[in-house]
Amino acid sequence: MEWKWYQEIGEYLGKAKPLLEKREDLYSLFLGVLGQIEQGRYETFYLGLAKDAQGVVALALMTPPHPLQLIVLRKCANAETLAAKEFRNAEIEVPGVIGDKETAGRFAKAWGEPAEIAMDQGLYRIDAVRKKLAKSPGSWRVANRLDAPLLVDWYQLFGEDTGIGNPAQDEAKEKIDDFISRKEVFLWEDGGRAVSCMKKARPSKNGITVSFVFTPEELRRKGYARTLVAEVTEELLNEYDFAMLYTDLANGTSNKIYQEIGYEQIANPVHLKFGLPERE
Repeated sequence: MEWKWYQEIGEYLGKAKPLLEKREDLYSLFLGVLGQIEQGRYETFYLGLAKDAQGVVALALMTPPHPLQLIVLRKCANAETLAAKEFRNAEIEVPGVIGDKETAGRFAKAWGEPAEIAMDQGLYRIDAVRKKLAKSPGSWRVANRLDAPLLVDWYQLFGEDTGIGNPAQDEAKEKIDDFISRKEVFLWEDGGRAVSCMKKARPSKNGITVSFVFTPEELRRKGYARTLVAEVTEELLNEYDFAMLYTDLANGTSNKIYQEIGYEQIANPVHLKFGLPERE
């Protein structure tokens, strides 16, 4: 078995996309990021595909500074070990790995200890929103440029809350401006005041992902986030067959809310975080 690395997104898509679309929901993150690379939203990326005599064994994708995504399609004794060796030989820093627990664990072991769990994740899918959900007062709308200062603050607080990191002000502003220009962010308003937000992201052939669900601390426990996610998800399902979202399984409240809406857990991926590899 050997890994082949690609510089051209078009060539890689031709080989990887048909395999990933067989489980479009399970591989929605990988597919979504590939779509963003195709749109030119990442300047630096690594795309890998491992093959043996029977065909494709595994796929890898990394867009620094984000963690490596690693998918093993069928059991192979050394797919993760060889992937780690490839990155080491190229002297490329891998800040972490996302994948199913077995795959991520094998890569981390090959990459070098210590590794810690950054997030034990729940991957959820929804095909229809449950009817007769209690609704919070207010209504939703698409965010516009006048909402940018508020959303920049919320984006930074969201990073703190989730443990994914607190982006600098300039980085947060750049992200929010991009989200707003793409009409990806939605707000729930109560009495003319924005009280909660969410965004759509990474559309694939039949699905869309929900992310950046946030309500400020002082406005929580009023049902705003649940109502917003439920109503916008229902709207998104008019265009897509299903919607996906990732949760931190340690946050029992958010997981309960999504289940009440109709999201069902289909997988338990893990994000392992580590530093520079140990050199021999």
